[in-house]
Amino acid sequence: MRSAWATVLFLLVVPVFFVATSSDARADFRVCNATQNLVGVGIGYRAKTGWVTEGWWHIEASTCKTLIEGPLSSRFYYLYAEDSERGGRWDGPINMCVADKEFKIAGVTDCVARGFQRAGFKEYDTGEQASWMVQLTDEPATDGTAAVTGTNSQ
Repeated sequence: MRSAWATVLFLLVVPVFFVATSSDARADFRVCNATQNLVGVGIGYRAKTGWVTEGWWHIEASTCKTLIEGPLSSRFYYLYAEDSERGGRWDGPINMCVADKEFKIAGVTDCVARGFQRAGFKEYDTGEQASWMVQLTDEPATDGTAAVTGTNSQ
């Protein structure tokens, strides 16, 4: 009788265990820090209410963080990052607002007049994918700046 109950219990628990531990592909926007230094990251995107910038995510060396959870709702995302230890940055030509401390800023114009700083963000065209990953590296790009790569992470 005990072995019958043990078998029933085993058959009930094992499928639940595998469902709970399976690693389904998640849809989100992740940034991976492939450097040996702490990096601060800000992201910009177009929401239903207009342009928004958010930050700072602090990403330790050789780790990743999810900046936006769930399926991506925009095609274009914008990223700005700073090396907290060496002072380098990953940037681009698209000006958006940032702040010294944690921030969520509506709008991307008149940054200084509104008490924020202006920073150049790099654009990522996700091609309307549900998930995207950007990797920050120390490797120089062809123009001499630090490389930043973005890929569909599905």
